[in-house]
Amino acid sequence: MGTRKRNFIGVKDGVKENIEEIWNRIDEAARKVGRKREEIELVAVSKGVSAEKIREAVHSGIKIVGESRVQEAEVKHQELRDIEGLEWHLVGHLQRNKAKRAHLLFDLIQSVDKIELLRELEHKAMDMKKLQRVLLQVNISEEETKSGFSPDQVLNMAKEVSEFSYLQIEGLMGIASLADDEDRIRTSFRRLRELFDEIKREDLPNFKMRYLSMGMSQDFELAIEEGSNMIRIGRAIFGW
Repeated sequence: MGTRKRNFIGVKDGVKENIEEIWNRIDEAARKVGRKREEIELVAVSKGVSAEKIREAVHSGIKIVGESRVQEAEVKHQELRDIEGLEWHLVGHLQRNKAKRAHLLFDLIQSVDKIELLRELEHKAMDMKKLQRVLLQVNISEEETKSGFSPDQVLNMAKEVSEFSYLQIEGLMGIASLADDEDRIRTSFRRLRELFDEIKREDLPNFKMRYLSMGMSQDFELAIEEGSNMIRIGRAIFGW
């Protein structure tokens, strides 16, 4: 395939329209590789988006909201507390000193990128007697500007985490390179899927490998073709 222009979605005025278009493209990408759209979880990333816009997305079928900042999520959590069954995910960087607040807010923390953060989350979850669901973020592009465990260390680190009692590891999360190179993007996604399968085969305690979270507005179709079952879409829904 080589280098090509990235296939961005043309964002429309209506949130509902955008969500419908995304699901159509999810369906097309899934069918291309013999999968079904029902296999894919759609996370609406609402960084900088008003509670009213999130409410509009929920009315259009969104069941999972992804937030990047703990403080912003706290405000929206209160504003949307009347919506039953809405699942909240943290998809942005989490500082260790906000671990307790994250436990209170998020059903799933996708962006766990350091062993020190895992230990802090375990400690706070133990204090709260809460089983916290998390994903391990892997730096699949191996770019210095991106967070995450290196692909070479994530398996050994997973074995260490399996000794924890209050964290349930439910999969891996990664962000591909932003370069306009489809081969490079596919290689990154394929590597994360291989790591997911490798860890799953280990059948480690406290691991319930369910989610391979990869793919955003600019590359989610490639991610689905390479095995993703959870995509994180922000700009293509809300236009930020």
